[in-house]
Amino acid sequence: MFRKILVAINSAVNDRHVFEEALLLAKKTNAQLMLLHVLSPEDQHHSAMPDTFVPYYYPIIADELTDRYRENWQMAERDGLATLQSLAAEATASGITVEFTQNVGNPSQVICQFAKDWQADLILMGRRGRSGLNELFLGSVSNHTLHHAPCSVLVVQGEIKSSSPSHVDEKATIG
Repeated sequence: MFRKILVAINSAVNDRHVFEEALLLAKKTNAQLMLLHVLSPEDQHHSAMPDTFVPYYYPIIADELTDRYRENWQMAERDGLATLQSLAAEATASGITVEFTQNVGNPSQVICQFAKDWQADLILMGRRGRSGLNELFLGSVSNHTLHHAPCSVLVVQGEIKSSSPSHVDEKATIG
């Protein structure tokens, strides 16, 4: 069965459900977990670096933007590590062997390479629910990982938000 489960954690999105699934699976299979968070300069949750024309024409603004970028990046690093530490402590309290790491790069490439290097049996990850043109233009970490991973991949679907009511009228279905 599974001995080593790599859990891709996206701290910008609430991946609590992914972690809970990983805990359940690790308990059932007596596997160890590796929690991985990837910081990406391209991530929409970080401020982008100034365009190349800004430093040339507006050096004072460029310095301010660079400082703001650096502060946001450091905050993202701290938040990511705090999330990983908290999840690792919870897994340890549940009796699960767990490690964690935070890497920088393209998330799907880092996940696949880390899984290969760590010799993971399974990658467990969530998905944002992008489809159609959004997935085509913005990419999909889960889609890329499914096609390039060196091991099995389990994609955990989060809560699907729909415009229809979330409950069903029991009287209407019974009668």
